[in-house]
Amino acid sequence: MKWDDLSAQPCSISRALAVIGDRWTLMILRDCFLGIRRFELFQKRLGVSRTIVTDRLRTLVEAGVLRRVPYQDNPVRHEYRLTEKGLDLHPVVMAIAHFGDTHYAGAEGPPVLRRHKACGCDFHPVQVCSECGEPVSARQVEARAGAGFPAP
Repeated sequence: MKWDDLSAQPCSISRALAVIGDRWTLMILRDCFLGIRRFELFQKRLGVSRTIVTDRLRTLVEAGVLRRVPYQDNPVRHEYRLTEKGLDLHPVVMAIAHFGDTHYAGAEGPPVLRRHKACGCDFHPVQVCSECGEPVSARQVEARAGAGFPAP
């Protein structure tokens, strides 16, 4: 399957990966959640070419994950801000960070801690059931066809 074919698949994961499935895109999203908004900072932090940063930012804007907002008039310059759709990716980024912290942090521990502003405590992301509030693990989930599943 080609990269461009992902968005046409009858699978929500495939369709999402068509937008966010690239490593540089995920790194840009990580930086967005850390408060980075300007092109030059994305490029400096990632250490990749302007072309790669431009391409990934354009894809995220076209997909409605980011929006371009002017912050300077002369010359016109833009920054990139997460939309509501982009903010919905926070659990995804947190899950990847938790996986990295658990399996790749090293003896020193995680490089970044996350604090819940409301209670002031550092936390680890936990997936819970939206209906009962109980924690959910992979072995406690079953998948079944939904309304959007194509008929055989």
